[in-house]
Amino acid sequence: MSKKILLSGLKPTGAPHIGNYFGAIKQWVDLINEYESYVFIADYHALNFIQNREEMSKNIVNVLLDYLALGLDPAKVTIFKQSDVSVHTELTWIFDTITTMPYLMRAHAYKDAEAKNKEIVVGTFNYPLLMASDILLYDANIVPVGQDQQQHVEIARDTAQKFNNTFGETFILPEHKIVKEVAVVPGTDGRKMSKSYGNTIPLFAEYEEIQKLIMGIVTDSSEGIPKNVYEIHKLVRSEDELKKIYEENSGKYKILKETLIEDLEKFIAPLREKRKEFEKDIPKALEILKKGGEKAKKIAEEKMKEVRKKIGVDVYEK
Repeated sequence: MSKKILLSGLKPTGAPHIGNYFGAIKQWVDLINEYESYVFIADYHALNFIQNREEMSKNIVNVLLDYLALGLDPAKVTIFKQSDVSVHTELTWIFDTITTMPYLMRAHAYKDAEAKNKEIVVGTFNYPLLMASDILLYDANIVPVGQDQQQHVEIARDTAQKFNNTFGETFILPEHKIVKEVAVVPGTDGRKMSKSYGNTIPLFAEYEEIQKLIMGIVTDSSEGIPKNVYEIHKLVRSEDELKKIYEENSGKYKILKETLIEDLEKFIAPLREKRKEFEKDIPKALEILKKGGEKAKKIAEEKMKEVRKKIGVDVYEK
């Protein structure tokens, strides 16, 4: 019996933070032997945010190095770049033709941009359908995501169902996978950890940066146990151990922050060093990405042949 399929990815829009890791990436690594896994670099999605050639190229390489350092073994995971598989955008156009504007206007990214009175580009509006294509081309059974991405998987399911109803059974309906304990990872200010809030702890931060960020965590002077410190701390240490530490040091914020600094350094340091090793041979890393793209392209193209037949544009083969 063949394994079920897992698919997920990250936009190359900057350095990953511990929220990215505990909210999604850790699941990819933990499930590596259980699923046939596809993990991609969402560079076309990133065009909504980055329109600079050098920055985009640099970020793509950085995400690739991040993936390898975090334990995504290319012998077990197909790592690829979205732009290396052109049918992602072809399928998106087909989905455009069966999706209404009012439906997409319910998407969180669109509503957020609208609420901020931003001039909204078509890429932001259409973002969920490109993500639906990313997922559905590979017959993904599960998509590990953080809480904020759940809606996108639901849109992919709706889109698959609508296509199936219109043209015949073609796509399976994917399921999101969220680790409830870390559905939302808190940032240094107590809000959701997000680059847009500037409250992140980089996943490969140097020791001095970890110190600065943790000592700057917002605390409430009325609390014996600083909630924001504790919520981050429990990501890297068991709550049974933390209970004793925080009770013994109730109100001693400096000591608790210093303990968190040391525990985060223990977690981050091996990842940081592993990434530096991969960085020494970038051509080798890029060859992994290229081969992954070739494999993903073959699989996606086979699915696309089925789609073209279903919609009636393939008139050459009967």
